[in-house]
Amino acid sequence: MNPLVQQFLKSLQAERNYSDFTLCAYGGDLAQFEEFLAARSGGAVSLREAKKSHIRAFLSHLTAQGMSRNSVGRKLAALKSFYRFLHRKGIVKENPARQVRSPKYQKKLPDFLSVTEALELLELPDSQTPEGIRDRAILEVFYGTGIRLRELTNLDMQDLDLHSRLIRVHGKGGKERLVPIGPKASRSIKRYLEIRKEFLAHAKNPDKDAVFLGVSGRRISPRVVQRRVAHYLRQISSATSLSPHVLRHTFATHLLNAGADLEAVKDLLGHSSLSTTQIYTHVSVEQLKRVYKQAHPRA
Repeated sequence: MNPLVQQFLKSLQAERNYSDFTLCAYGGDLAQFEEFLAARSGGAVSLREAKKSHIRAFLSHLTAQGMSRNSVGRKLAALKSFYRFLHRKGIVKENPARQVRSPKYQKKLPDFLSVTEALELLELPDSQTPEGIRDRAILEVFYGTGIRLRELTNLDMQDLDLHSRLIRVHGKGGKERLVPIGPKASRSIKRYLEIRKEFLAHAKNPDKDAVFLGVSGRRISPRVVQRRVAHYLRQISSATSLSPHVLRHTFATHLLNAGADLEAVKDLLGHSSLSTTQIYTHVSVEQLKRVYKQAHPRA
């Protein structure tokens, strides 16, 4: 990895406490730009020497390849942050990305499940197997709390307070929040904890701190959770997205459709800005429009 990129990523980790996932994404974006520069200039232009014209050409190249405006905008944001860091450190005289305009953001309403689909989903795991009992608890936690994938996989035993029905969640940027869980999710977790020892029994190096475990007795990986959730979603939903984030969207949408306060939903989701949560109000409005079209004779 380019030493300048390494220095930049270390500063993000130290100053902003970015997650490993975010740091990896930034590093990949910058590596892609560096490869583009090398190919375009025959190796004559380095990251330190890049100009505004190079960045614009890079964005045009990505767009020509069919990349969405949102993805192109994210890569530009990485470049802006990187060159802002280099300029602040005096490594470059000016930030070549500063005056490059971001592509207009494409608002896309998130996929979510209906209440019926959500309840059907929770009944799919096999309650007679340890993996099925674990999967039911995972689905219940996702739908019952709206937490993110990595927030779930990072849960430790000490984060559970089932007596008070609370979970301590370690969110983005190292922020912690307490999230309530309902009685059904709490019961599913308790049932899983009763058989959790079966995951630990044959493990060479069991992970006794992690709540959710894989068959190896170690903390379950995000990739495994993604596969398991997609397996169940595929059986009940025609949504294009089959990721755990669908359940986070479902959690927020169902709360707002039932009259929950937007500010409260923001806090439950761990959003830093209310504007991030407001997309779910659009989802609710779209739901109202569908109901109106289906039910009203003048629709």
